[in-house]
Amino acid sequence: MQSFIDHSIFNYSCRRGLFLLLGCMALFACNDKPTAQSGHRPQTDARVELGTVHRAPLKAEQNLLGVLQAERHVRIFNQEPGRIVALPFYPGDKVKKGSLLIQLDDRLLQSELDKAQATLAQTQLDLRRIKRLMPRKLASEEELTRARTALELAQAEKALLETRHSYTRIRAPFDGVISKRSFEPGDVAPLHSLILSMYAPRQLKIEVSVSELFIDQLKKGDSVQVHIDALGSQRWAGKIQRIYPNIDPRTHKGRIEIHLQQPVAGARPGQLCRIKLTTPTRPRLLMPFAALRHDNQGQYVFRLDKTNKVRLIRIRSGLLSGKQIEILAGLRTGDRVVIRGFQGLRDGKTIIPVES
Repeated sequence: MQSFIDHSIFNYSCRRGLFLLLGCMALFACNDKPTAQSGHRPQTDARVELGTVHRAPLKAEQNLLGVLQAERHVRIFNQEPGRIVALPFYPGDKVKKGSLLIQLDDRLLQSELDKAQATLAQTQLDLRRIKRLMPRKLASEEELTRARTALELAQAEKALLETRHSYTRIRAPFDGVISKRSFEPGDVAPLHSLILSMYAPRQLKIEVSVSELFIDQLKKGDSVQVHIDALGSQRWAGKIQRIYPNIDPRTHKGRIEIHLQQPVAGARPGQLCRIKLTTPTRPRLLMPFAALRHDNQGQYVFRLDKTNKVRLIRIRSGLLSGKQIEILAGLRTGDRVVIRGFQGLRDGKTIIPVES
């Protein structure tokens, strides 16, 4: 029995020793691995693709969206209060210049005008009578002065009432189309009420917003092409009529006004149109657009120096044309910039250049 126990203890001790030996060998094997595997991997140079900054002729184009507007659009207000007795036209009706658009009840003003006319006639008679009496010393200079003053007042009163009376009839200022009607015959229109609106359909314009980088390339009189979506694929000629001086500080865009060069059948205010702007061809400093980077400080690129290190360079870009972008500041002709392989790239890092 004692021998059996001793033999079991011996077997247990052997197994335990064997496990300890195997554990030590495994630990030694782990510690015996090369240092490069247990620490950080050695840093290697990055492979990047480069592009070259060059000077080339460039004709920049921009396609913009706009809305047709009437070049001449008027809102017609009454300058005399009164009841409307005639309002013959409705929205969509065409009117000729001089057509009667609005007539107000003028009976009261007409009566006042008749009274003023009678008063004027009386003052004229009084003045002539006094002038006949003056040579015989039967009228004084003071009476003559009063008669002349009364005549001038009567003339002014008559002229005032004639002007007010003319305001009761409002005529079309040009050939056009009625676009809005706010009253009906029989309504009483208070002073300065908007009664009608009209526009000239043959004179249309477009106002569009243009980038501050592009607007300096344009000038008054430049030709543009206009496509009106609702009228098919045809394009019409237009010209820049006005370039507004202010730039919106939030959008960094300015506004230009374009006039169509000829009447367009079927064109109406409010229709969507597309405008193609083209700048004159001239040499510009260009680089691949893929090189351009942005951060919270603005635009930058990675430029390669003579030691095969990249430097972060702040730039200012201009017009974009296809895969090329204009450089306004920060680079020179012949500079090489990174266009691919930006992952892990930083200022001062050594790279292996691969030309585009």
